[in-house]
Amino acid sequence: MDGSLGLVSRLSELVNEISGLSECGNVCNKVQVNLVRRIDLLGPMFEELKDVNEELSEEAAGGFELLRIALESALKHLRTVNASSKVHQSLHRDNIEAEFLQITEQMEEALSKIPYKKLDLSEEVKEQGLLNSIYQRCHCSVYDNLGLVSQLLELVKSISGLPECRNVCKKMHGNLVRRIKLLSPMFEELKDGNEELNDEAVIGFDLLRTALDSALEHLRTVNEGSKVYQALYQEDIAAEFHQITEQIEIALGKIPYNKLDLSEEVWEQIQLVHAQFQRATAKPDSPDVQLDHDLAVAQRERDPDPAILKRLSEKLQLKTIEDLKKESIAFHELIISSEGDPEDLFGKISSIFRKLKDFVQVENPEDADAPKADKEFLKHRSPVIPDDFRCPISLELMKDPVIVSTGQTYERSCIQKWLDAGHKTCPKTQQTLLHTALTPNYVLKSLISLWCESNGVELPPKHQAAFKNRKLGSSTVSDCDQTTIAALLDKLANGNPEQQRAAAGELRLLAKRNADNRVCIAQAGTIPLLVELLSSPDARTQEHAVTALLNLSINDGNKGTIVNAGAIPDIVDVLKNGSMEARENAAATLFSLSVVDENKVAIGAAGAIPALINLLCEGSPRGKKDAATAIFNLSIYQGNKARAVRAGIVPPLMRLLKDAGCGMVDEALAILAILASHQEGKVAIGLADPIPALMEVIRTGSPRNRENAVAVMWSLCTCGDMQQLRAAKELAAEEALKELAESGTDRAKRKAGSILELLQRVEPAA
Repeated sequence: MDGSLGLVSRLSELVNEISGLSECGNVCNKVQVNLVRRIDLLGPMFEELKDVNEELSEEAAGGFELLRIALESALKHLRTVNASSKVHQSLHRDNIEAEFLQITEQMEEALSKIPYKKLDLSEEVKEQGLLNSIYQRCHCSVYDNLGLVSQLLELVKSISGLPECRNVCKKMHGNLVRRIKLLSPMFEELKDGNEELNDEAVIGFDLLRTALDSALEHLRTVNEGSKVYQALYQEDIAAEFHQITEQIEIALGKIPYNKLDLSEEVWEQIQLVHAQFQRATAKPDSPDVQLDHDLAVAQRERDPDPAILKRLSEKLQLKTIEDLKKESIAFHELIISSEGDPEDLFGKISSIFRKLKDFVQVENPEDADAPKADKEFLKHRSPVIPDDFRCPISLELMKDPVIVSTGQTYERSCIQKWLDAGHKTCPKTQQTLLHTALTPNYVLKSLISLWCESNGVELPPKHQAAFKNRKLGSSTVSDCDQTTIAALLDKLANGNPEQQRAAAGELRLLAKRNADNRVCIAQAGTIPLLVELLSSPDARTQEHAVTALLNLSINDGNKGTIVNAGAIPDIVDVLKNGSMEARENAAATLFSLSVVDENKVAIGAAGAIPALINLLCEGSPRGKKDAATAIFNLSIYQGNKARAVRAGIVPPLMRLLKDAGCGMVDEALAILAILASHQEGKVAIGLADPIPALMEVIRTGSPRNRENAVAVMWSLCTCGDMQQLRAAKELAAEEALKELAESGTDRAKRKAGSILELLQRVEPAA
């Protein structure tokens, strides 16, 4: 480093590198974004000091050196967080966030050592708060102080209002909710007092807000999730409870209670709550050994001891048919949302679920909560068919239950007769049927079979309707997929938000599976419904919808249907505002649609290009490639070239071109080559000092990259820009170009030869 000026340049580089990092898109995202945003505020100070080109005093150099060390640590930690897995970050979240806080404290200490009054800085930079007050502001969250207290109060109320947990996590769930409830009086008093918080309090409350956010999300997941899954993975779930407890305890330890305007009663209560969290942190909940043993036996043995199944049924609160139905839905949602191998997850859980279902039905086919005397009576009388097992038309026990588009279940033969008679409505609800497809209700059929076995009722003949209606129209899709698609269409049209999310997730998987499914899904009319879900406030639903459309767009015939449904503006909106996964898949969808020439015009006009450039700068490696391929395809249309240049595409492309380790050199060169054919593109590329980077590729790149590099260079040099020719001359380009003219691709040979002719006319600089 060359003296203090080199130190300022290095600080500026560090700020730029940190500002250019992509969001991690996981549990640490908020902490990461806050740190990056705060560091980004330092940029103008270093830019001004670089422009002034003035030696720093020894005092200033000392402060800046401390800051350099802190920023180096920040960059290293941010990169580590981005590269680590979501599972790792979830398990070690408190340690990661503690390191973020430590880095923040290092930076605050460094900034306090800098003599700002002695630095030649403009009033504008001072007004931005980048001097003595910068890290007081940086310690604050994006919310104002009073807004932060209000949000904490709302979080406590949301957690307090959660329903009681009825599964193996009941104790951990109840303890955490009870302790968090006790924080409410503190926030009530602070809100009523309307007092401005000091910086130290804001730091503690901001950490507490993050911890309570995590707590609310985890508690909801535990309440709504599969009980069998939670039992099998109780150690992992307990570890997350413990981690959240530690986060809250750390945050409570950072709050300066003696500096807050709290009554003595509330202060004492908060101290008590803090002590409870400290004890809970020191002594985490131990796993239920008996439960682990029972689960292992139930998984391993074909016919487990009924006493074991009874204990499991009671501990998991799976005692009734209704409990089993809810568990089936939760299990189904778990499989759809699983990021790992759904089949592996299914294999671990399904056998226990089936054995528990068998036990509940055999032990108590009608009312698992009935008194013992009633159970004895039930065993000695003729079985009464549960209403849920009767067909609403015939009132008889259903042997082949099917679901219609309204969600009602009927015996197949009965509802088929109704439909064959020309009826277009649901017999029970009188709603108009959206379609006449009949979906087998396999869950109910299984429950009916179990009930029949346990009550001595003759079982329905097996495979009775297995080969009926194998095809719908001329489609070659399997009967299973056909009926599934029909049911999913109904959920998209009439379901609640949770059902719509699950349906979109299943359609995403079906559309990915094979070409026939893509045709069938589109023909069923799902595309307009998926387009509507692009505007869903639920991030997961939005991700499923845009990815389903991506998979459907693989079929050329579906591209027009998607565009005609008005999807392009909504896909662009997802690209701008969605989660990182949704943005990346939106970019891939736009690329797929842009294969059709007229769509290139519509996508460019919808404002996609600036959003694609943002993704190119901040996306994951896959997201950057999706953005680059979309930009390349769109730029084939002349009007989009100008849009891309005006949106600032050239600087990020040049950064990617110069960074061989990013794996984006191929894409950057391909886009530059196509933009260089446009006058505005030539000007923008020429201003970016491109010749050194292009010559490096010409000397060392792959054949395709050498061809694109020399094509860009040719466009710049043949438009009369002598500056580019002189730059090439100074870099001794002739030798590399001669070699390319001999051994390159045909196009590369022509371009290299043309540039060599121009270089011969260039006189060396005086």
